Amino acid sequence: MVRASLLPFARFRAMSAGTMSWRPIEEADVPACAVLLAAIEEADQTGDVFGEEDLLETFRDPGRDYPRGSMAVRDGDVLVGYCCLSSSGSADQVHQMSQFGGVLPAYRGQGIGGKLLDWAELAAVMLHVERYPRLPLSLSGWCPAGDSEASSLFASRGYRPARWFHVMAADLTAAGPGAPVPAGVQVVTFTDELTEVARLVRNEAFSDHGRADQVTPDEWAYFVSYNAFRSAFSYLAYDGSEPIGVLIGREYDAYTELTGILDLYIAVVATRRSARNRGIASALISRALTDARSAGFTAGSLTVNAASPTAGFGLFERAGFAVKATSVMQVKDLDVR
Repeated sequence: MVRASLLPFARFRAMSAGTMSWRPIEEADVPACAVLLAAIEEADQTGDVFGEEDLLETFRDPGRDYPRGSMAVRDGDVLVGYCCLSSSGSADQVHQMSQFGGVLPAYRGQGIGGKLLDWAELAAVMLHVERYPRLPLSLSGWCPAGDSEASSLFASRGYRPARWFHVMAADLTAAGPGAPVPAGVQVVTFTDELTEVARLVRNEAFSDHGRADQVTPDEWAYFVSYNAFRSAFSYLAYDGSEPIGVLIGREYDAYTELTGILDLYIAVVATRRSARNRGIASALISRALTDARSAGFTAGSLTVNAASPTAGFGLFERAGFAVKATSVMQVKDLDVR
């Protein structure tokens, strides 16, 4: 009898024929994954650029289970497709899992993407019942807005477009609008001792989105130890002794190497509910961009939910950001009975 933990792979290994093979992603696959992702980015122009070091970091991600929650598709020695699942460390009324995947442009239209989506459903249910057996499960994936082929593929598998996310960019070669620090507020640079304080501020700020957006200590420790994390461009805002805001900055070396653009990516900016409408977030963004400009960065970027309940889109426009690209989150509710 095949063990339940191997069922998703047993079914897809049976499809291997000729030179095509299906198996979980391993650390030894990282160089090939970097090549595949570079080819996908060149074709799709999403702005997602990941080097080998970035990919190796994901093997530490507490939300990923590579042996059971990933799939690599090879044609001989060439990696032609992949899919990885990510599980949240917390869940509210629904367990929301994510999938990230793609197919080498030259191999599109051969059914590989559809089979990866089929595999993802099987593997997601298997992992879900271990973590949240009493909750319903939804699985999400992303595609560029306007990509009719990807949208049609998701639709053919029962997904629906649920949210739109904007990638926004700011030009740092000239001084931006800037924003003053409100009276009585102090902005301090991130240090290791502030890690838990920053997590709690972030979680309270995102509690508008429900428990699904609450980050666990293990997830946060991974987040702020990622190789792209830059403590020098990350900050907390205090009102007296009370922490009220946080901003986390990242710098992706692979993106700089590919584009020649030194970009500060704002991964998180959040303000506690009690401190909103005081200009805290604007002041944190202004501080980050000013410091980045002084350090030689020529651009800033971030990703925002187009329908953010905290009105983030307008905030970022006022800070000098403009929409560069848009992606669609596709969601499917899975039967876990």
